[in-house]
Amino acid sequence: MSREREKVHFVSGGTRCAAWYYPGSNGACVIMAGGFGVTKEPGTDPFAKRFHEAGFAVLAFDYRRFGESDGQPRQVAPIGEQLVDWQAAIEFAGTLPGVDPARLAGWSFSVSGGHLLRVAARTAGLAAVIAQTPNVDGPIVLRNAARHQTALALLRLTGRGILDALGGTVGRPPLLVPLVGERGTVALLATPDAQEGDRALDPHNIHPDWQQAVAARSALALGWYRPGRDAARVRCPLLVVVCDQDRTALAEPAVAVANRAPHAELLRVPGGHYAPFTTAHEQVVAAELAFLRRHLLDGRSVDVPPASASSASAGSSASAASAFAGSVRATTDLRGRGR
Repeated sequence: MSREREKVHFVSGGTRCAAWYYPGSNGACVIMAGGFGVTKEPGTDPFAKRFHEAGFAVLAFDYRRFGESDGQPRQVAPIGEQLVDWQAAIEFAGTLPGVDPARLAGWSFSVSGGHLLRVAARTAGLAAVIAQTPNVDGPIVLRNAARHQTALALLRLTGRGILDALGGTVGRPPLLVPLVGERGTVALLATPDAQEGDRALDPHNIHPDWQQAVAARSALALGWYRPGRDAARVRCPLLVVVCDQDRTALAEPAVAVANRAPHAELLRVPGGHYAPFTTAHEQVVAAELAFLRRHLLDGRSVDVPPASASSASAGSSASAASAFAGSVRATTDLRGRGR
């Protein structure tokens, strides 16, 4: 992949953000970021490679304070800053050589998938959005997460978050908490499918620099974050990918978002939160590529390189994309709003 992509940087809020840029051949570009606390390589590589093979340019970035991006203190994830980073990435993508600024799409998952709803509702810079297993309703997710955690661990997490927030006001280093932990330990999540995150995103342990922890203060705001409220204002085409056994972001709030967004399509697949990276990967990639071609290429004739043996399942990738495009449209038809 090193010959297919290059490191680039853009500035967001006065801070330099690092990104991988994969030059494309069809004029469209997919802008990508990992989920909460997940850097660009484990969070985007499996999908970015497939989009690039299909002719799309890709800009996959790290939020400021994470990964290879600048910003201090490290591992702090203010929601407002990350929304600004998305806007800066969108503006930067439109300036890349060979990219048509009218054909930009956003892609992300989990908390960042929720970010995209808010970004798309407030900017005209995106022609399409893919929100994969998005966290759209913080209070609902918080109540669900509490069912998989002990009361003492929740109390300790809240206390550490408050101490961290207070310490941040006087310049103390962040108090970090793991992204995932066993029930009874102080961690952001203890849900069953969250335990699969490391194995799903970095199965071969090739990303040792990914620090799987965030500042405790960052966890406090997530419980009140409700980007799904912006769904009705998302005017561009939106693909919502939902996993029916998701015990982390939960399926039904995301389904409700797809019902409220004016131009939404819904894809439901079996499995937990990380199924799009594992058991449902081929199904999800096929549907997402069909969606991108439909809404960014607009019937243009383009040469689509064949999928590599390592990334294609048995049979034709193109025929799978066509089949799953049909299933996505059929899902929206059931709501009486087929497109």
